[in-house]
Amino acid sequence: MQIAIVVYPGMTALDVIGPYELLHTITGAELRFVWHEPGPIVADSGVLVLAATHSFDETPSPDLVLVGGSMASTVRTAADERLQAWLRQVHATSTWTVSVCSGSVLLAAAGLLEGRSATSHWAALPLLRTHGAKPVGDQRIVRDGKIVTAAGVSAGLDLALWLYGEIEGRDRAEAAQLLIEYDPQPPFDSGRLSKASAATKARAGALAKRLISRQELTGEAVAISKVLWTNMIDRVRGLRTRH
Repeated sequence: MQIAIVVYPGMTALDVIGPYELLHTITGAELRFVWHEPGPIVADSGVLVLAATHSFDETPSPDLVLVGGSMASTVRTAADERLQAWLRQVHATSTWTVSVCSGSVLLAAAGLLEGRSATSHWAALPLLRTHGAKPVGDQRIVRDGKIVTAAGVSAGLDLALWLYGEIEGRDRAEAAQLLIEYDPQPPFDSGRLSKASAATKARAGALAKRLISRQELTGEAVAISKVLWTNMIDRVRGLRTRH
């Protein structure tokens, strides 16, 4: 099973890294991090650097497509025409097309959620409606056919575990859950709008604004990062080819 995870500048890393930790253990899984071309991808912190291992052109028909979201660059990335075209192309043959957080906005912008029910991060739900989707704000995971959308950031682990059960069966999914010791017991209980106080909502809004205002790495720093990453990406691709 080929699994393509979209990575892009300004993305929220946990949206895709959480699911990755489960999905890469699926029997026969071949993981690819995809973008326009292989190379470094700077996450929304401006500090964490991931890497696209493959281009869109190299990945024309994955079995599972996963798109994460971003506090800072959802709207800009949603307007990326190459991404839109690739999502439409791969969705035509995928077994599953899924998103975490505001990644559903990227699916919607590609025209994949027209008339469909979908969820997202609470702050991005209004954007879904502008693209013809039917926002669902009170569910962790929403399935509409082969499209499955998850709520904000941490919901990616729930989505991946659900997918694991669909693909490998409950017994193996439970084993994978134990492997990563996924047993959420948060010390606080304000993880949903319906549970949060007005003061907490205001603080969350202020925190979001501060995160969005962070500066991305300069072009020079990105260029340096690309040089440093090139050999590592080639090595990873070579190992996969030999196996």
